[in-house]
Amino acid sequence: MSQETARRGGAGWALVITSVAGFMAALDNLVVTTALPSIRKDLGGALDDLEWTVSAYTLTFAVLLMFGAALGDRFGRRRLFLAGLTVFTGASAAAAMAPGIDSLIAARAVQGVGAAVMMPLTLTLLTAAVPEARRGMAYGIWGAVNGLAVASGPLIGGSLTEHVSWHWIFWLNVPLGLALLPLARLRLAESHGTGAPLDVPGTLLASGGLFGIVYGLVRGPADGWSSPLVLTGLFAGAALLAGFVLHGSRAKNPMLPMRLFRSRAFSGINAASLLMFLGMFGSIFLLSQYMQGVLGYSPTEAGLRMLPWTGMPMIVAPIAGILSDRIGGRPVVAAGLFLQAAGLGYLASVVTADASYGAQLPGLIVSGIGMALYFAPAANLVMSAVRPQEQGIASGANNALREVGGALGVAVMSSIFSAQGGYESAQSFVDGLKPALVTGSAVVALAGIAALAIPGRRRAARLVAEGEPAPALEAVGG
Repeated sequence: MSQETARRGGAGWALVITSVAGFMAALDNLVVTTALPSIRKDLGGALDDLEWTVSAYTLTFAVLLMFGAALGDRFGRRRLFLAGLTVFTGASAAAAMAPGIDSLIAARAVQGVGAAVMMPLTLTLLTAAVPEARRGMAYGIWGAVNGLAVASGPLIGGSLTEHVSWHWIFWLNVPLGLALLPLARLRLAESHGTGAPLDVPGTLLASGGLFGIVYGLVRGPADGWSSPLVLTGLFAGAALLAGFVLHGSRAKNPMLPMRLFRSRAFSGINAASLLMFLGMFGSIFLLSQYMQGVLGYSPTEAGLRMLPWTGMPMIVAPIAGILSDRIGGRPVVAAGLFLQAAGLGYLASVVTADASYGAQLPGLIVSGIGMALYFAPAANLVMSAVRPQEQGIASGANNALREVGGALGVAVMSSIFSAQGGYESAQSFVDGLKPALVTGSAVVALAGIAALAIPGRRRAARLVAEGEPAPALEAVGG
C-alpha cells in the first residue's frame, strides 16, 4: 500500500466508497421496472416511452464503460471517479424532478454517462488500496453489494413506489452521492494507468459498436427483430466491433489490447461473465413479473420472497472471497455458476400458475448461493489476469460485457417467453416462463464451463508477472 493511500484512509474507506458507488450504479439498471405504471400515470407517455426510461440508462452505461475506464487511466482514476459520481448524482436529482417523460428519459441517459465513468473505476481504485493478500475478501464484499443491487432493484423500486413515491427511486441516489463526494476526495488515493494517449479511433469504434448492439437488443423485443432500425443497429454494431478487434490487434496504444485475450484467464472470466449476466438478468426480469402478475404478490411482497436469492450475496460473497484467496478463484466461480444453473433449472420445473412459495424456495436459495459464489472471485480473476497498469481497461471491458450480457438476456428471454406464452392468462405466462428459465439455466451452465477454462492461480499469476498469456490449464484450486 502506498504512503498516500495509507494517509488518505486505506483499504477500509476505499471499500466503503467503491461499494456504495457501485451499488448506486448497479441498482439503477432495474430499479425503474416496477415503477413504470406509476411513472406513466404521473407523466404520461406511450409504452415505447416507458421502455426508454430503462433503455436510455442501459445504452449510455454499456456504450461508455470502456471509454470511462480509459479516461480514468489517462487523467487520473480518482479525478474521473469524482466527475462520474457528480454527473450521476446531478442526473438523479434531475430525474426525480422531471416534469415530463422526455425530460426523464434525457436524465436517465445522463445518469448512464455518469455511471459508465464511475463504475469501472470503483474496482480499480479498490484494487490499488487493498493489499494483495486481502483482496479476495474485499472483492467479496464489493461483489456482494453489487450483486444485491442488481438483484434487488425491482424490490427497492417497487417498495419506494408503493409506499412513498416513484420520485424517490431517484432521490435515493442524491444523499448517497453527496456523502461520497467529499469522502472520495479525501480518502481515495490518485492513480493512473499506462499514461498512453487516448485511443480516439478505438473509442469511436467501441462506442459505436456497443451502441448498435445494445440498441438492437433492447429494442428488438418491442419493435420486432425484423425492424429496419433493429437490424441496422445489430449489423452495424457487429461490423464496428469487428473493426475494434482489428484495431486492437494492430494499433500501437489501443484502448483494449487484443493480446489480453490471449490470456486464458482474461478470456475465460469475460466469457463467463457475459453468459452469467445473460442467464441471470433475463431470469430475474421474468421471475419478478411472475410473482406479481401470476401469483398476485405486491411489488414489496414479491421482493421479500426473492430475498433468499437476492439477499444471499450479502452472506455468502465475503466467504467466497476468502475461499478464493485460499484455493483460487476458478473452482469457486465454476461452482457458483453450476449452482445457479441448477437453481434456475429447478425453478423451471416447479413454476405453475398456483405454485406455493415453499416449492420455489429451494431453487431461490441454490440460485442465491451460486450468484454469491460468482461475484467476488470473478472480480479477483479479472484484476489478477492483467498487469496493474491495465486494470482500469480490464475492469471497463468486463463491465461492458456484463451490460451487453444483461441486455441480451432480457432480449432473449423476452423473445422466448413471447414465442411460447404471453400475458393473456396465468397459464400462458407460465408456458412462456418455463422454456425461458430452461434457457437461462443452460446459458449459466455454459458460463460454468467457460470458467473451467481459466488456469489455476499460481500459473496465471506467474505468467502475468512475466508479461505472457496464461494458456495452460492447472489443477482446480491451483
